[in-house]
Parts: sequence; structure tokens; C-alpha cells
Amino acid sequence: MSKISISNLVKEVKSSFKTDLLKYDKKRAGSIDTETYATACLAIFYFKWPSLLSYERHKQRKHLRDNVSHLFGLEECPSDTQMRERLDEIDSVEFRQPFRKIFTMLQRNKSLEEYIFLEDSYLISIDGTGYFSSPKVHCENCCEKNHKDGSKTYHHQMLGASIVHPDKKVVIPFAPEAILKQDGDTKNDCERNASKRFLKDLRREHPHLKIIIIEDGLASNAPHLKLLKELKMHYIIGAKETDHKFLFDWVAHSETQRHEYVDKHGTKHEFLFVNNVPLNDSNFKFEVNFLEYWETKKDGKKQHFSWVTDIPLTKGNIFKIMKGGRARWKIENETFNTLKNQGYNFEHNYGHGKNHLSTNMAMIMFLAFLIDQAQQLCCKLYQALRIYMHTYRDLWEMLRSIVQIFVFKTFEDLYRRILASDNSSP
Repeated sequence: MSKISISNLVKEVKSSFKTDLLKYDKKRAGSIDTETYATACLAIFYFKWPSLLSYERHKQRKHLRDNVSHLFGLEECPSDTQMRERLDEIDSVEFRQPFRKIFTMLQRNKSLEEYIFLEDSYLISIDGTGYFSSPKVHCENCCEKNHKDGSKTYHHQMLGASIVHPDKKVVIPFAPEAILKQDGDTKNDCERNASKRFLKDLRREHPHLKIIIIEDGLASNAPHLKLLKELKMHYIIGAKETDHKFLFDWVAHSETQRHEYVDKHGTKHEFLFVNNVPLNDSNFKFEVNFLEYWETKKDGKKQHFSWVTDIPLTKGNIFKIMKGGRARWKIENETFNTLKNQGYNFEHNYGHGKNHLSTNMAMIMFLAFLIDQAQQLCCKLYQALRIYMHTYRDLWEMLRSIVQIFVFKTFEDLYRRILASDNSSP
């Protein structure tokens, strides 16, 4: 069983950078190898510097340079300009492997066993999000939105995916998939095409992983569901009556099963379900199982949901499937919202470049987020640090401050110093 620590996580990522980015050193002669630029970028996102300019200014302090060197194994700290130029050249696919390596570490450590949800499978929530928008700044891969007045807005989006569990706050993100200009002109087309690439890569990289995909109503279409079946992935996907009139009419005239009960908190749960119904008239032979759910709180507040799934529905599993379907929101709340609102600065433009820079910066930030989540799941020292510092933002601010005052040989020394700060003198 491998030990999960920040030092080992960074070591694993650096090893992947060294192997996967070596080809870029052969293409271009230079005194600093490409691995160094990628690792330096990871260091910036680990400490959550709000901008490259801020990092470059503080990097003039010797203690910070020494800490980046010791903690991330860098002989040199490249400038922000050099970093942007070099990372812009790298195909974003090269940053997938570190995610897979960390996932393997978590598997070997048996840390993911508590995330097994149903049918010995993991819930994987998928959704798209935007992280850059500008009327002027753009690159070859920017999506474009044309306005009635003839102007354009350039933007970048990503399809994110995380292993989630209804009862857990920690999520385990996979390598995100960039939504590119060529993916289409509408939100639906863009996300669907990026989703095809992501799902095929996910199955190729994890051929034996048992998966339940959870998504919003945009994904409950026949081509997508057929792809999931082909890739041997289960699904619990939202289905709205406005998008599935045929399905809802069919269910209304079918022999359905109902189940309801009131829990100890006074919440009323009502279920309607039926198996083996046609998805729509165009795909009449493609059958799904349908679950509808109403929740009424003690104070009268009501919520209503409906899903299609390939998992046979019974009174014994409908509550769990309902919880699995509602866990879809964790890709928004525990992934995207954390990156955008908890000090990761996901929507800040760290550099756009001409080719791949914007996407690569976002990929490496997701990687830093995965490292944090892996620590929160497995590292007791980090867990103690999170409790001690109360909020993510307080922790990031403390990390950035203390590495400019003291020099540390290891991350563990850094964490222990913060935990002991109340009882330590400078």
C-alpha cells in the first residue's frame, strides 16, 4: 500500500512531466527543460498565487525561491514570460497522465473504496463550465459567440468530471476535456462532442473501472446513452418533461409502481418508477428505466426530479438511485464553485497565448486541485491543517506568507510549522 502524502503526490506528477514532456525538449534547445516550466506552474497553483505578476514580484525574495526549489525539486525558477512561452507549445493531452497516476495511487491505497456507490460502481458527475471570456483576447482554440451588433466574444470552456458520493464533500477530478472551437456552434453540440472524447479516453485509461455516469438533462439523448452502453458505463441522467414529452406521455399511460414514506425528519419522499420504456418515438426500441421523485419538507418546501437510467428499478434501490442522481450537483458545488470561489482563481487569465496556454493553465490548476483533494482524503496532517485554518482562503494566504519567511526542506515540515505556529516563536 503506497503512502499518500503531498511529497509523494508531487513526486509522481514530476515523474510524469519528465517522461511525457521530454519530446518538447528535443524539439527546442534550451537550458531549462520543459518539465521545469510545468512544475513551476504547478507550484504557483499549489500556493494559489492570484496572478503570475504577483508571483513574479514575490519571487525576488530568496526564501520563496529556496522553498520552491526544495519543495518542488526545481534547480531554477523560470520567469513568468518564459513559462507562458513554453507552456503555450505543449499539446494539452500531455497533462492527462498525472491525473491517471494519482488515481492509481488512490486505488492502491484503497482510499477510493468508500466511494463505491451501487453495483460496485463509482458515481462520476460530468458537466461543462466556462473559465475565460473576452471581446479581444483570443487564440486558435477559442470558442466564439457572435452578437447581433457584429461584435464577438471569445471564450474557453471545459468539460469537467469528478468521482463523487452523496455523503462526501471530497471529490476526485479526472483530467478535464477542453471544449474547442471546432466542437460546434451551440452549447449542446460543444458539450456533446467534448463528452464523446472524454468518455472514450476515460474508458481507454480505466478499462476495468465500474462507472455510473450522472449528468443533467442535456445528456438524456439516444446517441449519448447508446455511447455509454457501448462503453459499458451505467447512467443516471436527468430527464425533463419539456424535453421528453413522448417519454412522459408513455409513462403516464403505463402501469407504474409507486412508493412513499416519511422519514424521521418529517420529510416526505414520493417515488414513481417503471422499467423498460421507450426513450422517444424516434428511438422506440431503445428502452430506459424511468424514475420520478417528489420531496416535501416538514416546512412545506417541495422539490421534484426525474431521471432515466439503465439500472433496473426496484423499491429496494430507488432511494439510493435518487441520491445518486442528485449528487450530480457536486460537479458544480464541490468542483467548479470551489475552483472559482475558494481562492483557486480559476476564472483569472494567467496567460492566453496563441495555441494551448489557456487550456494548459486550466489543466494544471485542476491538477493542483486534485492534489489538494487527495490530501484531504488521505493525509491526516493536511486534514489537521484544514481544520486549524478554518477556510481554504486562510490556508492559501498562510502558505504564501510563511514560505517567504522560513525555508522548509519538505512539505511536511511546512505543514507542521503552521500547526505549531501558536506555540512557536520566530
